[in-house]
Amino acid sequence: MSSPVVKEMTFREVIAEAMSEEMRKDPSIYLMGEEVAEYNGAYKASKGMLAEFGDKRVIDTPISELGFSGIGVGSAMNGCRPIIEYMTFNFSLVCIDQIINNAAKMRQMSGGQWNIPIVFRGPTGSAGQLGATHSQAFENWYANCPGLKVVIPSNPYDAKGLLKSAIRDEDPVIFMESEQMYGDKMMIPQEEYTLPIGRADIKKKGKDLTLVSFGKIMKVAMDAAENLSKEGIEIEVIDLKTLRPLDYDTIIDSVKKNNHMVILEEAWPFASIASEISHVVQQRAFDYLDAPIRKINLPDVPAPYAPNLIEAWYPNVKQVINTIKKTLDIIK
Repeated sequence: MSSPVVKEMTFREVIAEAMSEEMRKDPSIYLMGEEVAEYNGAYKASKGMLAEFGDKRVIDTPISELGFSGIGVGSAMNGCRPIIEYMTFNFSLVCIDQIINNAAKMRQMSGGQWNIPIVFRGPTGSAGQLGATHSQAFENWYANCPGLKVVIPSNPYDAKGLLKSAIRDEDPVIFMESEQMYGDKMMIPQEEYTLPIGRADIKKKGKDLTLVSFGKIMKVAMDAAENLSKEGIEIEVIDLKTLRPLDYDTIIDSVKKNNHMVILEEAWPFASIASEISHVVQQRAFDYLDAPIRKINLPDVPAPYAPNLIEAWYPNVKQVINTIKKTLDIIK
């Protein structure tokens, strides 16, 4: 029996491949956004798609997120399956009314007459020296809204399988990436696959503490866990992958086994995803906890610009290791 065919691909390449595979099967799918066509995408995540699908299905837009998001929602109500790309989710604030008040609510407000099969995708969070207005993580904002699904993969394999599922979904999906992940490489199966929305993944098994994270900061989580393994401390690392719906069961089962939990999140601390998880765990697994839950967030300030301040502002491996050791009462 021959082994499955795999190919090394970057994050940006799997994004383009996932969209292209779905567009070949379904003529109602199209991609629209700034620089997605002639320029092959601001981050080259739609490279080659204009040449294959033409300018009716890969559509460059003006710098008008409110306008083209509204067009996407309207077309989804009329039989299309749009993929709307934002150069960054920081720019989605311009059109958040279309996402929250139209896309997310239309199914309920129409009594089920309209569903909105639309994907809003683009990078989230910090990407280095981009300044305070271009370095924000909005996943907890969108996860707060009923009617939206929120997906944030941490690696190319997950990104491809989850994006294909998002495109096929009958409801609006917020699909969040990162400029700093587009060059990441993995071996990707060349046969078709999808991954379910709403299911977390245990990236590393462990018996001493549960570390929960998602998105690109998963790299920090994994590095911390690998470093602690060298000291005989075995950390179980959970990659959420989807923030709404959120896979509480996988988290709870792990906490019941490990009795300690730390949550690592690239977002401000107030009303964060980590806050929500902490609340649910203390409701469903309080008696299993041997120490208070700790969460690691960004400092409660806008992103700095100077490199030395960014280094101090962004959670790092040493900070995660120290937080884990404090939770395990190894250090004070």
